[in-house]
Amino acid sequence: MDRVTASRPPVWIGLGGAALIGILTAVQARINGQLGVRIGDGFAAAVISFGSGLIVLLVLSAALPQGRRGFATLVTGVRGRRIPIWMLCGGVAGALSVATQSLAVGIIGVALFTVGVVAGQTVSGLLLDRAGVGPAGIVAVTPARLVGGALAMLAAGVSLAGGVNAPPVLLVLPFLVGAGIAWQSAVNGRLRQRVGTPLTATLVNFIGGTAVLGVAELIHTAVAGAPTSYPSDPWLYLGGVIGVAYIFLAAALVPFTGVLLLGLGTVVGQVVTSVLIDAIWPAAGGPGLGASLLMSTLAILSVVVAAVPWRRMPRPRL
Repeated sequence: MDRVTASRPPVWIGLGGAALIGILTAVQARINGQLGVRIGDGFAAAVISFGSGLIVLLVLSAALPQGRRGFATLVTGVRGRRIPIWMLCGGVAGALSVATQSLAVGIIGVALFTVGVVAGQTVSGLLLDRAGVGPAGIVAVTPARLVGGALAMLAAGVSLAGGVNAPPVLLVLPFLVGAGIAWQSAVNGRLRQRVGTPLTATLVNFIGGTAVLGVAELIHTAVAGAPTSYPSDPWLYLGGVIGVAYIFLAAALVPFTGVLLLGLGTVVGQVVTSVLIDAIWPAAGGPGLGASLLMSTLAILSVVVAAVPWRRMPRPRL
């Protein structure tokens, strides 16, 4: 057994962490979506979410020794061209994710947003793993992974067939978000390897995302005007902190799980939590509860099929 295999944690630990990421993602999506509805400006809500997370990360990076070491390694690596520019672009995908949450979730619901993300993650995760973009290198696209991905796509189809009353663009955006999240996980995982800590990889993600969203909000304000009021409920401003937690966790897990397996594990926590949230607090344009339950079952099956190390039964000796 080589050192990499010996140090690799059990599959169930990686899937448990991925499920926690999914739970946090679903909660963040509802918070950011509601903030966007209350403000009347999804881009402003996204800037608040990413900006607050950036503040937390700046404080942690300055206070913790690993944060200071990681940032010094980052600067040295960029100057010496050992860290390419594309490894610094994970925040662009994060910006798309948070902006779409703020624009769409308040209308279509968390469950429908989630299944669109699942479809995007599945397609992108298969391609990224096969291309070796993630820190785990080239990950074989096995028949089990293909079947698991197909089940995830079927889950998305069931949800969309469950009756949706929303503009088509709001159904396409979550798919693009899913593709971006798979890319973000791969890029952040590679950056984490170079700088030696998930904290710095997450900080870079939030710097880039906040910059992109800030420019988008300036353009939106110039066209449509600035928000006139902001809600006073403290929980509406927790999206950034939650984002810090799950992006940090994803950067730490992806070297052990691969891009696709991390995405599929996240589906379990995200879909189940999304269904519960929409059942308690339904959105006007979301699918029915029956479709959401069927979707969650298919999504969980997709994780089981893709993650379990299926082995061929030995042939009986004649």
